[in-house]
Amino acid sequence: MKVILRLLGYTRPYWAALIAGLTSTVVGLAGQFAVPYIVRLVIDTAIGRADVRLLGLAAGGVVAVSLLGGLFTFAQRYFMEFLAQKVIYDLRNAVYRHLQNLSFSFYDHAQTGQLMSRVTGDVETMRRFLGFGLLNLMSNVLTLLGVLVVLLSLNWRLAALSLVTIPPTLYVVSVFMRRIRPIYVSIQQQLAVITSRLQENLTGVRVVRAFAREADEEARMETENLAYLDKNLAAVKMWAFYFPLINFITAGGTALVIWYGGRQVALGLMSLGSLVAFNTFLLMIISPFRMLGWILNMAQRAQAAGGRIFEILDTEPEVRDLPGARPMGEMEGHVEFENVSFTYRGTPVAWLCDLRDAGSQAARTGGRATSTGRVGVSEAVHGGPGPESMVVHDINLRIRAGETVALLGATGSGKTTLVHLVPRFYDPTSGRVLVDGIDIRNVTLESLRRQIGVVSQDTFLFSTSIRENIAYGRPGATLSEIQEAARAAEVHDFIAGLPDGYETVIGERGVGLSGGQKQRVAIARALLMNPRILILDDSTSSVDTETENAIQAALARLMRGRTTFVIAQRLTTLKNADRILVLDEGRIVDEGDHGSLMRTSRIYREIYELQFRPQEDEGRGGDGGCTFTEHRTKTTSAR
Repeated sequence: MKVILRLLGYTRPYWAALIAGLTSTVVGLAGQFAVPYIVRLVIDTAIGRADVRLLGLAAGGVVAVSLLGGLFTFAQRYFMEFLAQKVIYDLRNAVYRHLQNLSFSFYDHAQTGQLMSRVTGDVETMRRFLGFGLLNLMSNVLTLLGVLVVLLSLNWRLAALSLVTIPPTLYVVSVFMRRIRPIYVSIQQQLAVITSRLQENLTGVRVVRAFAREADEEARMETENLAYLDKNLAAVKMWAFYFPLINFITAGGTALVIWYGGRQVALGLMSLGSLVAFNTFLLMIISPFRMLGWILNMAQRAQAAGGRIFEILDTEPEVRDLPGARPMGEMEGHVEFENVSFTYRGTPVAWLCDLRDAGSQAARTGGRATSTGRVGVSEAVHGGPGPESMVVHDINLRIRAGETVALLGATGSGKTTLVHLVPRFYDPTSGRVLVDGIDIRNVTLESLRRQIGVVSQDTFLFSTSIRENIAYGRPGATLSEIQEAARAAEVHDFIAGLPDGYETVIGERGVGLSGGQKQRVAIARALLMNPRILILDDSTSSVDTETENAIQAALARLMRGRTTFVIAQRLTTLKNADRILVLDEGRIVDEGDHGSLMRTSRIYREIYELQFRPQEDEGRGGDGGCTFTEHRTKTTSAR
């Protein structure tokens, strides 16, 4: 019920539409109430006295009342649907806005399909409840109250007798509500599982085809779809039982009216017209009880959907602007880490764990599900709380403005985590990060990140034109500025050769471009921002040697005067860095340039022999061991 009340709180800005809908409902019901009185007048007066003129007036009255009722029914439906659409518009925007502000840690664990299901399917379920369920709820409550008053005024004894079926009806309804809600929660969750499966499969369709796993994926989807079917059939089975039961109970009231009311008419204690009118009103009160099941259906679905939506809205971002945060002025680029440690604290979004999978996992591993059927992701998998994972330990580091620092280490040594602390993708567990002597937690996120360019390891491009992709960080950039950035990233010639040039629309996630082309577009996007701090996370790992050398030469010019962090996977990166940091298990164990580290650092030499020696040998075999600058000069001369 709290979820429904919270949802209704979103109607406050549109109180005028709510009042108009409520007024239209009252007037429309008044018209419906007039018809039985007209019928009683016709039976007791017009027919009894053979008053033909009164019959004509009564018929005209029924037509007029019906026309008036139709007009107000239109108004009722329009205003309530207007209210529903406005509320859902606001709610959908609120959810999307909140998702934009949630921290990286949230998306480390959240499933895209789950979120898509909540923002689309669950929001639409809530709209149906507001537009139709709430409308019928208001109408039925007013009908019940109005009919009770009318029945008691017509014949209180007959009313008391006919209403004895209400208590058992309410009991059946309450039992139904308790039993149907968990089923609908499970249905909504299973739909999210199907959405996740579909989203993941469509995104990875090329991998599926490459490994000829179509049949296996079809079988997995069929399993999830069958589970969804079973859950819906369970709900249908419950409806199939409770609806006839409610109809049977309410039909008892009609039987009592026929038995007792007929005797009253036969004994002359009640007119036939009054009995017909009474029975008509009784049918009007029975109808809301029968509709109650349908309304409860929508309400329970809305309760389940709303709970999932509000779980997102109630998830607080771990990284946010602190009270009193001020805009970051123009950076010089000095970066300092003071006693910085960082710990991944397991999943902060355990509610995203699939109900069914979590329950089955908990059963297999000895974990225990909560009363709502959800368990934490870590608990579901491991049978207990997820262990904390410290990946950066007590880092103290000072980087001068304009310095290029290469980070080197084995997978999981903390390189990416360390550089992600600079734009506040995460906040340190302890210690602090300073830029130009200012704790970055004391400045606004937007002003900080707009001066930091990032080229991540997983290159992501949007399904729009190449021009818009490059200008994503500076939407107001001119075409010449975009082209300049593309030239610097060695991708202008490729773009110019496309049919529509910079207006060429690329596929989802950059489909249609090679790995090197996507990476160079991403580099151009970062460079267009003209950042004071540049973070390159393995930014040339997906290109061939010639393309890499071209990009490295461009970056060498563009990185002058900028503080640059490079997660190194290429020998040329190391040799041209001002400083190399060697990380091992989250600690900086060595630092220096290439030559000094080759002499003093065992870990550096081991990594060099395993990873970089083949590159050096390949370089000697290909062009006599020249550096990338020499290579650039030779290729330019050759042209």
